[in-house]
Amino acid sequence: MNRAWGLAAAVAAMAVAQGAQARPLRVMALDQCADQYVLALAPDADLALSPRADDPDAWLRREAAGHRRLRPTLEAAVGFRPDVVVRYWGGEPRLLNFLQTRGVTVVTIADATDMDGVRANIRTAARELGQVERGARLERAMQAKLDRAAAPDRPRPGAVYLTSGGFTSGPGTLMDAMIRAAGFRNLTAAPGFGAISVERIAMEPPIRFVLGFFDQLRADWRGAGRHPVVRRAAQGRTAAKLPAAVLTCPAWFAADGVEMMARGRP
Repeated sequence: MNRAWGLAAAVAAMAVAQGAQARPLRVMALDQCADQYVLALAPDADLALSPRADDPDAWLRREAAGHRRLRPTLEAAVGFRPDVVVRYWGGEPRLLNFLQTRGVTVVTIADATDMDGVRANIRTAARELGQVERGARLERAMQAKLDRAAAPDRPRPGAVYLTSGGFTSGPGTLMDAMIRAAGFRNLTAAPGFGAISVERIAMEPPIRFVLGFFDQLRADWRGAGRHPVVRRAAQGRTAAKLPAAVLTCPAWFAADGVEMMARGRP
């Protein structure tokens, strides 16, 4: 009898182990940027997305439909028991420490400043999610868009990036790399992000504007970028109005933004 019970227990243990191996990978995204990566690379996994996965400024907001949403908290992670967690900026220290001590794979999306940085993000996330080929396809699609947007060999027109809040972007930023990939010369010389004055735009309007975040009608409604002087200066000089969904995450859809800008190149 004891031998029979022992055999039955062994069979049950094997069944449990096989079931654990057969279940889908559990992947938790801690912020909206992470949502985009897991939706693109692991749509067949058991996903727990962030509460902002279907916001208007999420690139894959339609693909988020039907997936569970969890707040990026320790309590949510304990209940979901993820195998892999993906984050850009999300996750408090207590949660991250808990995940690391439990051996959960934590993938951090880096704040890329050029297209190579985006490629590195894709490869890292794809590798940790077991989706290397899917990541390679994303890279190829991104490169095809960059190739289509490439400028002919001639002098580049100048352009200034301007957000609805009145900020611009200089060297050392992903936006600077996008402007150059679209065949423009970035007229903002100061590195990083900074404010741009309405007076400067009035006195020296650039050849082309690249506008960002203007589709968020309730955001920065009194920002410098929405000033009447700026609006008049941008009339007939706007290469592209980039939606917020292109700008909130260092991801492959930066190439879509490059294509949008290239279509407005003189």
